[in-house]
Amino acid sequence: MPILSIVVGEDFAAQLAAAQGGSDDAFAVLWRDANPALLRYLRVVAPEHAEDVAAETWVQVVRGLPRFAGDEAAWRAWLFTTARRRLLDQARLRKRHPAEPLDEISAADVPRTAGAEQIAMENIATESAMALLSLLPDRQAEVIMLRVVAGLDTEVVAEMLGQSPGAVRVAAHRGLRKLATLLSGAGVTL
Repeated sequence: MPILSIVVGEDFAAQLAAAQGGSDDAFAVLWRDANPALLRYLRVVAPEHAEDVAAETWVQVVRGLPRFAGDEAAWRAWLFTTARRRLLDQARLRKRHPAEPLDEISAADVPRTAGAEQIAMENIATESAMALLSLLPDRQAEVIMLRVVAGLDTEVVAEMLGQSPGAVRVAAHRGLRKLATLLSGAGVTL
């Protein structure tokens, strides 16, 4: 006699048919019935990967559900067979791509990224620069954004704005000079 008796019981065929027809409620009944036992099984055979394997198992079950045929005992057998296969797949994957604990990685091998404080300062600097640019006349601000931020050359900006290259250079010069004046008034030097 199995430890877990049939739980859904006589309603299993109807629940399965509804789940195969796309009923979320019917699938939820099947999931609520089987998932606790599935997790207990996986926590014994693969404690550190139980939730991941269970998630992968349910993805496979959803994909294969329309093709499944059988009673509740066959359902449980299929579910646990699928889980075991996902477990073996994950074990093979870990064997091919072993993970190295972080405490065993030398400081020289740790990837370098900007720290949170550096990113915050860059964001503040960007916001400050945008605030300063908003103080310029629209044309000067647009020219500076296109020339400095977008990195476009004078001729391209001139064509985009329908102005001569000389007018673009003058707008950029005046805008940068005004920015320098605003920054020097705030105690910032370039």
